[in-house]
Order: sequence, then C-alpha cells, then structure tokens
Amino acid sequence: MPILFIDEIHRFSKSQQDSLLGAVERGLVTLIGATTENPSFEVISALLSRSQVYILKSLDEAELKGLLETAIREDVVLKQKNITLKEHEALIRLSGGDARKLLNVLEIAINGIGGDKIVLTNESVLAHAQQNLAMYDKAGEQHYDIISAFIKSIRGSDPNAAVYWLARMIEGGEDPLFIARRLVILAAEDIGNANPNALLLANNCFQAVNVIGFPESRIILSQAVTYMASSAKSNAAYEAINKAQQLVRETGDLPVPLHIRNAPTKLMKNIGYGKDYQYSHGYEGNFSEQEYMPEQISGTKLYDPGKNPAEEKLREKLRQNWKKKYNY
Repeated sequence: MPILFIDEIHRFSKSQQDSLLGAVERGLVTLIGATTENPSFEVISALLSRSQVYILKSLDEAELKGLLETAIREDVVLKQKNITLKEHEALIRLSGGDARKLLNVLEIAINGIGGDKIVLTNESVLAHAQQNLAMYDKAGEQHYDIISAFIKSIRGSDPNAAVYWLARMIEGGEDPLFIARRLVILAAEDIGNANPNALLLANNCFQAVNVIGFPESRIILSQAVTYMASSAKSNAAYEAINKAQQLVRETGDLPVPLHIRNAPTKLMKNIGYGKDYQYSHGYEGNFSEQEYMPEQISGTKLYDPGKNPAEEKLREKLRQNWKKKYNY
C-alpha cells in the first residue's frame, strides 16, 4: 500500500483535508501527516477520528549532545575539520529541543568561526549563530499555552513565573496590547474587590502601552504584572455575575418592583411607578432597607465577598445593613 506523507498538514484547508477522506477510508493509501500544531485544532475531526495521533516531544540534553558529537565525528564534511566541542549549552539552548535546528545552528557557528582549528564554546556560538527567539506562534497552540501559563501564574501569586512568561511573549513578538487587555480582564476576574487598585493599574497600563509601544512598554507591563501577581486575590465579582446570569436564564424576565421603576410621565406615577420609593441619601448611613429584587427571588445572595481583608470589611458592612436577609 502506498504511503502518503504530508508535512505541515495543518496548512491544508478543510476542503483539502476532506479530499483525503475517501482514499483513507478505502485503504488506498496510508496517510502520515506531520504538524507542529495541535491536531485537535488544525486537523478536521473526520480525518482525526480515522487516525492515530503520536506526540513527538523535544529531545533532551543528553540526546542533543549525542547528536552533536555524532555529527562532528561522522559527517562527511565536518569530520574533515579540526573541531573541538568544548561547551554545548548554547547550541542546545538555541536548538529548542529540535535536532534539525541544532544541526543548522552547529553549521552556522562552524562556518562563522572558521579557521584551521574550530573551538565551539558558548561564547563563540552566540557570537556567530543568530540569537534564537523563544518558540512562540501567535496563531498556534504555543500562543494559547503561554498566555494560559501567564494568567495562571498571576492568579497563583507567583510574580517570578508571571514575569518569565511575560518575557517569553515579548521575545516572541506578541502584541503588547493583547497582553495589556488580558491584564485588565484578570484584574477584575481574579483580584476584584480584594484590591480595587489592580483594575485601575491594569487600565492605566493598557493606556500607557497604547501610547508608548515597544520596547519601553515592557517595563510598564512588568510593573503591572508583578504588582498583580503579588496582590491579594478574589474571584467573588466574577462568580457573582456568573450566578446572576444563570439566575436570569432560570427565572426569565421577572417584573421590576413598582417602587423602583422609572416614572417619567404622570400616567406612570398614577399607576404606582416609583410610589413609596425610599431615597437612600435621606436615611441614616445613606441606607434604607427596602426591596430591590423581584419578589420571586427576594433574598437571593449572588455576591459573596472573598476571604481577604478588603472584602471582609465589605462583608461586615453588608451584614450590618441587611441583617439576616442575605446571610452575610
């Protein structure tokens, strides 16, 4: 049976991948597709369901070093040169775990150093081989993996990991405004009222990055990232809107209580719109214990303050105001 090998199969459009199905199903060919992307996203489900997926992982240091030594010793061209592999760390780092890239970097370094006696050191390799940008495909799986690691590091209160993933994105050429937008979202979702200043800082960061641009905006991003990673955390506001939306889906369009409806016309006033509304500022402490929820869901607690100093103060204030109504 003939073997059909397609490199970078993710570059095939959906219709092109569809055209392979018939031959694969009838067993006319054995299809082998290679891709650097996640096949779950890049290969159509019909083709994927008829395939066996094998994940090729990066080579480890020992394997890469062995390849270097084999190439220097056995390659028909390299074995004719007087090459000494004194240090290998830079070569391996620049390879990113890819054997083909490792050999390319080796060749570039050797040609750059030149001469009758070639000594490969970390310094000589870096001086002649092009600096390796961190592997980062803004349209591929790496993009989503790294932004995920970045967000989770801030959420997990690790400023060191957070600024590392920030650097990976910067070195990979990520749009700084994309990073700044994610920080604004994170400030509300993961920090919230535990530290309201985080949202202010994140928004200011976004504005500053928009004005400044790279390379200086990396400093602004670093300040925001390290501050937010070091901040107290709370997802109470995020959970509150999730619960509220779910409640709306379950209960539908409940009527607004008459006393808090808008009454711009005389007719509306006559039928009770706004009647008996208690203006909060006219009461002690600027608070009146009146009903603001539809009757059917009265007493439903949606916002539950997080367990941090700032929101514990909010909880105490809510408890004083509402007594046992919301069980704060």
